[in-house]
Amino acid sequence: MAHHAIPAWFEIATIVALVGVLLADVFIISRRPHEPSTKESAAWVGFYALLAALFGTFLAFSSGADRASEFFAGWLTEYSLSVDNLFVFVIIMARFAVPKKYQQEVLMVGIIMSLVLRAAFIFAGVAILNAFTGIFYLFGAFLIYTAIHQLFRSEGDDEESESKLTKFLSKRIAYTENYEGMKIRTNVAGKRTFTPIIVVFITLALTDVMFAFDSIPAIFGITTDGFIVLTANIFALMGLRQLYFLLGSLIENLRFLEYGISAILAFIGFKLVAHAMHVNELPFINGGHPVEWAPDISTETSLIFIVVCLVVSAGASLLITKKD
Repeated sequence: MAHHAIPAWFEIATIVALVGVLLADVFIISRRPHEPSTKESAAWVGFYALLAALFGTFLAFSSGADRASEFFAGWLTEYSLSVDNLFVFVIIMARFAVPKKYQQEVLMVGIIMSLVLRAAFIFAGVAILNAFTGIFYLFGAFLIYTAIHQLFRSEGDDEESESKLTKFLSKRIAYTENYEGMKIRTNVAGKRTFTPIIVVFITLALTDVMFAFDSIPAIFGITTDGFIVLTANIFALMGLRQLYFLLGSLIENLRFLEYGISAILAFIGFKLVAHAMHVNELPFINGGHPVEWAPDISTETSLIFIVVCLVVSAGASLLITKKD
């Protein structure tokens, strides 16, 4: 199937539809705050995954198989990185003792903040890549470093980082001990003060910024189309809230998932460096000319590698957990 430009009407309609779905999700949560059951969470995760599959399929027919492959590879990459982020979300919720019935709303606010921050990173990244292709070298090196760091990262490291951030915020923001729903401010002895929810929101926002430094360079290794990058991120984050409740305590049993994610990050980092060599403009590398012998890794190869890494790492985790 040929590779065609994505029609402007399709891009606009897609963004409007996705914003509509997110607003409907916010409305449903605000009307009935509760802790969703496993069945409810699974149904929503499946619904969002189906939406992503339908979008990718329609993209294949309207703009070509290459575009669809880029979307699916990008979506799976961002989704796997988002699942890894859930480990930190679990720590944050436990650290601040967020009531179960309000966790859905807190996560939804965190996800919306993440979408806004990532959109800013995406537009900035596209502008930088168009102006200076040498940034591919930097992105690639950073992802390879992140992959190595991920291999040696432990849950204790996440808790220590989050604890330092919590102490930093606690010294600078005065807040009460008790939650009052989703209220950010309350009255105590006639004085206006913050509730703990403000610190939770700030912690989630800062955490989202750190996550963006991994996820955005990773998807740029698959595609530099801003629309594909943005939609892949939106679809990856849309079902994250329900996935948090679906996995729950099971998330700690995905012990090999980090190895799969590390392999994906290292692979995409290598692909970025190879691509940078193909479009090389740096005068101190091959005299400023493209490096012809650098490997050319297709999107289809990337998609297969990502799927294999996720299936093997998740499957091995579940198998070992079952034996234990």
